[in-house]
Amino acid sequence: MAANKHTPTELKLHKESRILEIAFDDKEKYELPCELLRVYSPSAEVQGHGPGQETLQKGKEKVNIDAIEPVGNYAVCLRFDDGHDTGIYSWDFLHDLATNKDKKWETYLSRLEQAGYKRKA
Repeated sequence: MAANKHTPTELKLHKESRILEIAFDDKEKYELPCELLRVYSPSAEVQGHGPGQETLQKGKEKVNIDAIEPVGNYAVCLRFDDGHDTGIYSWDFLHDLATNKDKKWETYLSRLEQAGYKRKA
């Protein structure tokens, strides 16, 4: 496995607001909604086994993280309260999600709309 380019210096879950706060060694701090983390899970269940095999995740508006478990020194496994617990979130994956959060969020909302799904506020 290739070494991560980014290393977190802080990882804090805010359960009430359903936000994972993460700071990296580049001194940047980010806030990632649990919903975004869940719908972009790097698991095969969500991503499939190749391009075009992704599964759109619906009904994740209120999802939260129950546990954060380290995976070596390169990643974490996020255990969600909907039972999903198979994604291994490398530090670089989390950094990419954080730095592209707005674009990924818009893509997710667009895919929901195209699928005819009305997101609950």
